[in-house]
Amino acid sequence: MRTEPDLAYPLPRLENAVTVVEAPGAGPGYWAGGPSAVRADGVYYLAYRLRRPVGEGRGYANVVARSDDGEHFETIAVLERDAFDAASLERPALVRRPDGGWRIYVSCATPDSLHWRVDAVDADAPDAFDAATRRTVLAGSREVAMKDPVVQWHDGRWHIWVCCHPIADAANGDRMYTRYGSSADGVAWDLQGVALEGRAGAWDQRGTRIADVLLGDQGVVAYYDGRATAEQNQEELTGVAVGEAPGALLHAIDDAPALESQGTLGGLRYMCAVPLGDGAFRFYYEITRSDGGHDLRTEYSPAPWSPSQSA
Repeated sequence: MRTEPDLAYPLPRLENAVTVVEAPGAGPGYWAGGPSAVRADGVYYLAYRLRRPVGEGRGYANVVARSDDGEHFETIAVLERDAFDAASLERPALVRRPDGGWRIYVSCATPDSLHWRVDAVDADAPDAFDAATRRTVLAGSREVAMKDPVVQWHDGRWHIWVCCHPIADAANGDRMYTRYGSSADGVAWDLQGVALEGRAGAWDQRGTRIADVLLGDQGVVAYYDGRATAEQNQEELTGVAVGEAPGALLHAIDDAPALESQGTLGGLRYMCAVPLGDGAFRFYYEITRSDGGHDLRTEYSPAPWSPSQSA
């Protein structure tokens, strides 16, 4: 059963996708993805994570790149894992501050634990990030790991949706849900209630991680990663959820995933939608290849589209 939202929600068709960054190796555990994209002054800026398998480096870098066409990128900054005293880095969140400067939020794994925290780095330009100026903005705790934030400035306030993992019991460390928070400066956060969580008996029952959010006058559309079992960890599928306002509880609109790859494992996650101002969107997402590696791909969509509009 599908509950249609009041506003159009765009989705890629997965037909004309272009590979932006290939996995840094062949096989499972080699990933390029976790994208966060901003279009500013006609230029695309893309932050993403590079990863090798466990024992070979895990998430070893966050990369920032620029492009005039949204498909062909040049690297302008690299933030390496060791500079954050982290065992691994995950998806970054790249944001242009309201004063014209830039900020990147970096997900950092604490060595020899299941704990994650989020650090922030400010810069005057997206090629000037320096990890030495980092500051922790979401510390997590012994009970909860926090990572993979989605951060936006909207209507005079900062908004965040952060993925939370209950880690007190290691057997449940892969479970995840998303909390919402707000802030006056994007640094000191007032974390509020759960924004999205898994549904018992559904394809997303093991966990839900919001990957991107579209905010408008008619409400909220969120793309999220979900999985049914622990075995699907790292091979999540993409769903869509809607709500009335940034701080509202979001509701999944379908009983099935909205998107998954056509490969053996089916993983399609970390959806990022960039509005282009004319009804068009450019999407970035991480998708599983037939060999188990993950590529970062992009696709242009000329107008909002949803499955209910397809033939």
